[in-house]
Amino acid sequence: MRKKKKILRLLHTMISNMAIWLVQNAYRLLFWFFGKLPADHKLVIFESFFGRQYSCNPRAIYEHMKNHCPEYRLIWISERGYEKIFDAHQVPYVRRYSLHWVLLMCRAGYWVTNIRFPKWFHKPAHTIYLQTWHGTPLKKLALDTEEYFLGGTTVEQYKKNFVKESGMWDYLVSPNRYSSEIFTRAFGFNGSMIETGYPRNDFLYRANDHETIEQIKERCGLPKDKKIILYAPTWRDDQFYTKGKYKFKLDLDLKQMRAALGKDYLIIIRLHYLIADQLDLSGYRGFAYDFSRHEDIRELYLISDLLITDYSSVFFDYANLKRPMIFFTYDLESYKNHLRGFYFDFERMAPGPIVRTTGQVIKSIRDIEDTGFAVGSNFVPFFDQFCDLEDGHASERVVNRVFNHQSS
Repeated sequence: MRKKKKILRLLHTMISNMAIWLVQNAYRLLFWFFGKLPADHKLVIFESFFGRQYSCNPRAIYEHMKNHCPEYRLIWISERGYEKIFDAHQVPYVRRYSLHWVLLMCRAGYWVTNIRFPKWFHKPAHTIYLQTWHGTPLKKLALDTEEYFLGGTTVEQYKKNFVKESGMWDYLVSPNRYSSEIFTRAFGFNGSMIETGYPRNDFLYRANDHETIEQIKERCGLPKDKKIILYAPTWRDDQFYTKGKYKFKLDLDLKQMRAALGKDYLIIIRLHYLIADQLDLSGYRGFAYDFSRHEDIRELYLISDLLITDYSSVFFDYANLKRPMIFFTYDLESYKNHLRGFYFDFERMAPGPIVRTTGQVIKSIRDIEDTGFAVGSNFVPFFDQFCDLEDGHASERVVNRVFNHQSS
């Protein structure tokens, strides 16, 4: 019986792999065929996080082009089940992997995305691929990594696939000089680097006012009489269910947090887009809120009085608001020495206290209160190195460079 089950599992795996291979090759053939059709050089296709968000750098570039480049036709990619996001914003979209999507992708003059496309993608010769990426790197990336934890491929194959993908990029957006150097090496990138600051951070400069913040709180259903803590941790490479779906264990003790801070604070939690878990916060109503599916983290930055994170690149963006940050790194040694490794001395340069326990998180918040919510002593040199290009006009600079469009 046991042998029969093993054979059935093996047969199921073989059939599944064969089906995937057939589908991928069918798409590859369609891309090759439709790629020979006449190009539409004024068609721009946008995607953010696999078609599951209307967010990040692609959104900022889209919004600038919508207002300043009427000669272009702008269309978003939506993953099946996420259409309501784009409907709500009255954004034109096409469903990912549909035949219409293949046709538009193959005829488009431009692709704008913040993640990698599947390895079977083929870029037509007439298409300009603008890769915006999605963060300033603390953790080692791509060719700089030494291990790859997900099954199905080796670290060597992972790197080979990455170089193949980056070989299609015509332009790559960089938020600062530090990132430009790392991206060039880690991605094996040989195209044109656009060092402009991150378009997605324009919002933090242009919308940072009391009226906008209050409107966002009201739309999110949050009370306006409490300070807001944003907790935005990253994913762990070795904790996953299947490829691309990571586990997450909430090590922050919400019961302890609520007992100490619940009178004056609430906490909004934003998990990384790769994390598959959904938080059960039913026991913490009125104090803890799950905003992992909120359309764009930029609004959560804006309404938060302080940030708690770990190794996520969110702290580079949040720094633009010049608000305090706490680094809850309960697994620092393991993450630094085993999972990823860092590009700089994180413990020395972090623009806020590094803590290991919930009790230390609470103490750090009280210390921040005593300073009137001032930033830490490391903040100024950190800001000068990583945020020096940010001024609210990065989207304009990217569009002017890539689309050769001078805004009036």
